[in-house]
Amino acid sequence: MQITVIKDTMPLRLQPVTRQRVEALAKATNRSATLVIEDAINSYLKLNEWQVHNILTGLQEVKSGETTPHAEVLTRWEAKASCG
Repeated sequence: MQITVIKDTMPLRLQPVTRQRVEALAKATNRSATLVIEDAINSYLKLNEWQVHNILTGLQEVKSGETTPHAEVLTRWEAKASCG
């Protein structure tokens, strides 16, 4: 049974040096430039989605008062630093 993956296309403009880097990596890893670009985009999205999610969660915690006073954070930090 063969699984067919339908992909969408998107025009992409790259600086010449970026294109050369993609092509060099594709050649070195015996993969297509498309796969290299798709992997790079997925890695970028995963990292940035995580970051934005955690920033928004933190902002919501601040709005709802779920914070730790600075003095308490400092005390905890100093206690950890003195143990090490």
